[in-house]
Amino acid sequence: MAPYFTLFFLFTILPVLISVIISFTYFNMLELPRWVGWHNYARLFLEDDVFLIALKNTVLFAAITGPLSYIACFLFAWLINEFSPKIRALLTLIFFAPSISGNIFFIWLIIFSGDTYGYANGFLMKIGIIYEPIQWLHDPKYVLAIVMLVQLWLSLGTSFLAFIAGLQTIDRTLYEAGAIDGIRNRYQELWYITLPSMKPQLMFGAVIQITMSFAVADVSMALAGFPSVQYAAHTIVTHLIDYGSIRFEMGYASAIATILFLIMMSTNLIVQKLLRKVGS
Repeated sequence: MAPYFTLFFLFTILPVLISVIISFTYFNMLELPRWVGWHNYARLFLEDDVFLIALKNTVLFAAITGPLSYIACFLFAWLINEFSPKIRALLTLIFFAPSISGNIFFIWLIIFSGDTYGYANGFLMKIGIIYEPIQWLHDPKYVLAIVMLVQLWLSLGTSFLAFIAGLQTIDRTLYEAGAIDGIRNRYQELWYITLPSMKPQLMFGAVIQITMSFAVADVSMALAGFPSVQYAAHTIVTHLIDYGSIRFEMGYASAIATILFLIMMSTNLIVQKLLRKVGS
């Protein structure tokens, strides 16, 4: 295991440690880092109003899309698992395809186009709900909800496959033993046999879904632009991209990344504690 741990330390642990150290400096990539202590963090929470908007959007996004996508991944996997192998393989491909199709946001750009040619506007105008086109992706009232919708559509990815694999590895004799012990319906089987037997996959899926929900950026930038109107779809990661890739304030960007890392770690610990109680 030494090669794995060496690579893990060099390309995961070490960069995180370096980023945390850089977060306490002013570093523009042209000069040597200059120690500024807690200034970057104070600036984040006391001076940077856009970061507070991004923090609110990210927490709201994660609180809604994280649980919904996690539950959807499991439910679809659970239902698909009941079909024959050929049908199961086809349905798995259909559900998994959006997450591996690359940049397919243009489909949603057409659906939510701000003119009468947009499918959403055309349909709503045809049935008489609206009488003029809505600027879906340029109106702060709608843009975050649309980004959430698209992210949910894309969320049937790695977690979905992990749940499918976990369901396939459950020993069928457990269900027979459960029937003898008094389990009478599918919901009792789910709670007392299926979920406890899939704890490793459930843990893995939780980590993946939390990471995806907190690290959203591509969907927001592709649909709402960068920056989005009134920062309505601005997230912590897009704020990080702004300061790290455009302004090259690497110390400040590292502080943003550290805050995001702490939020994700804390959420993962809470979710893992909850999952340990499943079926117990």
